[in-house]
Amino acid sequence: MKHFIQGFFWLGAYVFVSLLPLFVVFIGARPAGRDFVTELSVALGFVGLAMIGLQFFLTARIRLVEAPYGLDVILRFHREISLAAVGIILAHPALILWRDRSFEIFNLPAQPPRVWFATISTLALVAIIATSLWRQVLKLEYETWRILHGTLAIVALGFALGHVIGVGHYIANLWQQLLWTLMVAVSVGVLLYIRVFKPLAMKRTPWRVDQVRDEGGDVWTLQCVPEDHEGFDFSAGQFAWLTLSESPYIIEEHPFSISSSALEDDYVEFTIKELGNFTRHIGKVPPGQRLYIDGPYGAFSFERYPAAGYMFIAGGIGITPIISMLRTLRDYGDTRPLTLLFAGARLENLTFVDEIEELKQQLPHLQTTYVLEHPPDGWDGEVGFVDAELIDEHLSDYPWRNQYFLCGPMPMLINVEQALMEVGVSHTHIHAELFNLV
Repeated sequence: MKHFIQGFFWLGAYVFVSLLPLFVVFIGARPAGRDFVTELSVALGFVGLAMIGLQFFLTARIRLVEAPYGLDVILRFHREISLAAVGIILAHPALILWRDRSFEIFNLPAQPPRVWFATISTLALVAIIATSLWRQVLKLEYETWRILHGTLAIVALGFALGHVIGVGHYIANLWQQLLWTLMVAVSVGVLLYIRVFKPLAMKRTPWRVDQVRDEGGDVWTLQCVPEDHEGFDFSAGQFAWLTLSESPYIIEEHPFSISSSALEDDYVEFTIKELGNFTRHIGKVPPGQRLYIDGPYGAFSFERYPAAGYMFIAGGIGITPIISMLRTLRDYGDTRPLTLLFAGARLENLTFVDEIEELKQQLPHLQTTYVLEHPPDGWDGEVGFVDAELIDEHLSDYPWRNQYFLCGPMPMLINVEQALMEVGVSHTHIHAELFNLV
């Protein structure tokens, strides 16, 4: 109930702030002789501008805001709502073009500065969307994209405000000036928090890589210990951003699931597969390497959803947050019924299999099933993919009393979630964790 109330509050606050600039249009004196289409265009422009400004707030990783939803949900919302915001902003000039039935506005050399400002802001927004949707197609490395993304966002917001000032119709009154000043101040404050104050706080709590373990299959575990501080508490299944550097101010940081038990006080572990430009060197990180951890984040945890039992469905390296939950349940001495469906291309691609078999001795009601696309000769286990039939075979007698946790590649998550609902599991009992946050 607490998280529901918090979530409802923040959603309401988002809608309120997004619509707040409409007061600029509809309250107080308005320019004479302006038709409905013009006023509608202005209203859409202001709403879109407010929504763009709020994107800085959404991506600031403020724990009070992310707690009700989980940061992965907020970042997905940021992605989708950004598309809506840009669409609303593009409707602003589109309505003006439709009203005038003229393309003279594209004759930029003949236009005043406010039109130039609007054009630059719009192009920056389009570039943000294009580089985000097609980052991999454009072969942009994560760090390059992140710098470009933040720079373009600042350009878009700054030139949009320049356009508003250049038009001048809606900044004449003191209260209008105060409103715009407040919006700019909040945006600047969030930027300072992200790039100055948060790294400063992290600098006071450095960590050190204590050991690097080869888990097989190009998968490595970094065991990290705090330096001169007590570390942090987390819930099993959460994740954090790692900065492998002597300084927390560098731009390169990456999110990884915590794989160790939440009851372990001396260290935290991150199990990472070699997949990209950064992770392909993860096995070469030397013990003693300093790093900084921004976390924990996420709502993907059994500790948040009490139930009579749990089913975990993992694909490939998606086992990492789930092994954290299983280790934590072991340390709690938990006796509830637990089911693990673990899918992968080949048996050697399944990380922690030996430990999972040991956990079956320590968790008396843990049942495990491995599902392989390409099984070895003599394999007598499940073959293919996790589907509704397989899930139905492993459901308890009272499936509505359980909670279900899914982690793996996006196509698998979509199919498994649909399969769970096909066998009668409510969507409110299904929790999915995504690795691709950008």
